[in-house]
Amino acid sequence: MRQASMYGPPSQSEAADAAAGGAVPPTSSSSSSSSPPSSSTSAFCPSVSSSRHIVERQPRMLNFRVEYRQRTVELVLEEGSTVGEIKQILETELAVPVSKMQLKGWKSGDVSDSTVLRSLHLPKNNSLYVLTPDIAPTASTSKNSLQESLNQNFLLIISHREAQRDYSLNFPGSRTIQEVKRNISDLTNIPVRHQQWEGWPASASDDSMTLAVSGISYPCHHLSVCRRSSPANSQEPTEEVRTYVHMVSDSEGDDFEDASEFGVDDSEMFGMGSSTCRKSPMMPENSENEADALLHFTAEFSSRYGETHPMFYIGSLEAASQEAFYGKARDRKLLAIYLHNDDSVLSNVFCSQMMCADSIVSYLSQNFITWAWDVTKEANKARLLTMCTRHFGSVVTQTIRTYKTDQFPLLLIVMGKRTSNEVLNVIQGNTTVDELMMRLMGAMEIFTAQQQEDIKDEDEREARETVKREQDEAYRLSLEADRKKREAQEREEAEQVRLEQMRKEQEEEKEAIRLSLEQALPPEPDEDSAEQISKLRIRTPSGEFLERRFLGSCKLQVLFDFVASKGYPFEEFKLLTTFPRRNITQLDPGSTLLEAKLFPQETLFLEAKE
Repeated sequence: MRQASMYGPPSQSEAADAAAGGAVPPTSSSSSSSSPPSSSTSAFCPSVSSSRHIVERQPRMLNFRVEYRQRTVELVLEEGSTVGEIKQILETELAVPVSKMQLKGWKSGDVSDSTVLRSLHLPKNNSLYVLTPDIAPTASTSKNSLQESLNQNFLLIISHREAQRDYSLNFPGSRTIQEVKRNISDLTNIPVRHQQWEGWPASASDDSMTLAVSGISYPCHHLSVCRRSSPANSQEPTEEVRTYVHMVSDSEGDDFEDASEFGVDDSEMFGMGSSTCRKSPMMPENSENEADALLHFTAEFSSRYGETHPMFYIGSLEAASQEAFYGKARDRKLLAIYLHNDDSVLSNVFCSQMMCADSIVSYLSQNFITWAWDVTKEANKARLLTMCTRHFGSVVTQTIRTYKTDQFPLLLIVMGKRTSNEVLNVIQGNTTVDELMMRLMGAMEIFTAQQQEDIKDEDEREARETVKREQDEAYRLSLEADRKKREAQEREEAEQVRLEQMRKEQEEEKEAIRLSLEQALPPEPDEDSAEQISKLRIRTPSGEFLERRFLGSCKLQVLFDFVASKGYPFEEFKLLTTFPRRNITQLDPGSTLLEAKLFPQETLFLEAKE
């Protein structure tokens, strides 16, 4: 199929509008695989000039999928266009004159060619179909095989005149008229033999005929039904029928013919509205593991009603509640609890027409966690009530108990709240797709309002927690900085103490050495001694003078020891003569003062070594 333009998927509200449209023909996805390729074309109406979109708001574009016999045309138009413009495009694409064209599928009923699309308040995506009662099918369309027709889906819009209510039901072409009437019997409580119909074509003369060969309009056909008012048409069963019924009641498991050939509807005889032969229960009785029970339920549901159905959560009710209610506020969803009961005449229609409708499946998948349980067996029902009491309280459990079997199936819509879980809605089986969608959307509106409050509270709480975390982190960093500063200061003080201790020890050591040297010095000779005396005058770096007499025979080491005993050790200072300048400390410490020419007197000075 050639697309004219690609747009994003419709929003939830638009999808809901499309689902609530009532008479919207379905699109069969299976027909393309089993039938020859059908011609399909597309058309596109240009939008506002690109030079204007900078200063003007872009017009809203609407998508249309138009079915005509075996052809599909996809259109994209501005909502300011008219219905007549759509027909003009279809005239070009389908080669059908506008005067002979009936464009159907508007949810507001038939509209005139001058109607502006904006005034219809249409969703973004729309499905329409073209009827041409004055144009006979062409040779190309008549070549379609019976198998193709059997695979097509027919939308029957059935009006229940007494209840003033419309049912939009999808049926495959292989479904018989009798099966349609039985499903309507389930919905309206009108037995098949009391139903009075309008709208069936003259060719639909036999209830055993399939919809594909009955001559009804494709893809959509309108019918109406009511209860027969004439008592003459309702006759008492004959003796033959009574005998037949008695035989049936005694023949357990024997095959028998449909009692309708005797004028009695089998749904009245057996209290069942569905003729489906159930090979196995939806859920085994007394299953130990809830996940295994749900896997069996899903497999059996798919086997009965097809693969298009809500994605049932596989796990316990507690796990489903956790998934739906206890994540982040933005990720939370509503919990839809589907309760099935095979003993209810409404179950077959509700599952096939409501739970498997594309719009319902899509809406549930996007916005709900769907959990299912089968209450047909008393043991399974008791187990469900125990689970509901534990998770939702006794009020919900008592509510479920009040519903009778013929009011099933039930769809409970549960919303998680701060302190408890609340059941927003209990949807019974006697509803339509439109009503079901409206109630789901109503619950979604309540949930969305609550969710926005929860998101706001959660954002504020996270903001507060973020500020607190940042403050705690800043405080931690401050403590860490103070600790490091304190540790550095302690290390510095410890180092100063160590250095001071070392300095003291060195000074004490030096003092001890000085004292030992001072005590080891020979006594200073008298000035009038008979021996040769050398009188030395030594200038210190501070400008003071040290004076002492030495024997001329004294070694230079005695001189060095004397200077060291005054605080000027040989290792740190050198002893120099004034003129000529000589470094005495470089001389042999064992030589005498006479040999060093420091006799009879000499002036020396001390200088720190470099």
